Amino acid sequence: MQIPIPINISNGRRGRNIIFGFKLPNLKLIVTRSAGYDHIDIDYAVSKGITVVNVPGYGNNTVAEYTFTLILALARRLKPMIKNVDKGIFSREGLMGIDLMGKTIGIIGTGRIGSHVARIAHGFGMKILAYDRSKKPHLVEKYGVEYVGLEDLLRNSDIVTVHLPYTKSTKYLINRFNIKLMKLDSMLINTSRGAVVELEAIVESLREGRLTGGVAIDTVEAEEVLEEEILKKENLSVAKLEKAMNAFYVLHEDNVIISPHCAYYTKDALRRILDITIDNIYSFVMEKEAKNVVSGKRVNS
Repeated sequence: MQIPIPINISNGRRGRNIIFGFKLPNLKLIVTRSAGYDHIDIDYAVSKGITVVNVPGYGNNTVAEYTFTLILALARRLKPMIKNVDKGIFSREGLMGIDLMGKTIGIIGTGRIGSHVARIAHGFGMKILAYDRSKKPHLVEKYGVEYVGLEDLLRNSDIVTVHLPYTKSTKYLINRFNIKLMKLDSMLINTSRGAVVELEAIVESLREGRLTGGVAIDTVEAEEVLEEEILKKENLSVAKLEKAMNAFYVLHEDNVIISPHCAYYTKDALRRILDITIDNIYSFVMEKEAKNVVSGKRVNS
């Protein structure tokens, strides 16, 4: 019996590199330990008869809860508050927050994570707008979600939160043009993929005095360039250096929170990742049937 070789991928667009760089002509399965798979060259893998599987659903509520961690941190100005207290300053000046009840939240993407965000927002007594290619009737019925166009959502939301995969069609979905539709004091949250929101658009908005409600992002486009050791490399491209400078600009603003891609990072979610990953490999090798297939053959004979 020919045993397929499972390969575990964490980041980087590696579809071709794995096949040719490591010379694995018998490769049958690529396993990624994430829900997203934009780091894998799916089309190329399929052309070589390689099945690609992922780990969907491990952190739906996890990321949704973290989304509200960021929303609440901005709403109650926790970043400047903590900075002040660390300096021994106990003044409330500049720390006035806002309530969430009665505010309008705009959810871009009502898939697994976005649906949980809607559930939590309903619990806070918020009005919920949503933008998605496909409407979820149960969200409308249960939580009063109102589906609208993207521009209407941006215009009318106090808080905009993004929950979309990265594809060619979602790249810079929020950009320097439509971001100007948002309320001056609105809040922008991104816990999905960095390139769904144009970083330059955020920088421009902050410099112009917009998005005063705050910005919180858990993932930044080309986020690896924020690491000090990588910035020291002489061969860093001008484009990446520019993105790094923009990221560092927003990093030190009191109304901006950037976290190191850890929205999913809980012991509960990591346990689910491990369990599903093991099951994916076992099913393919022992049962000859792949689970959680992104693309490729579902049954391997």
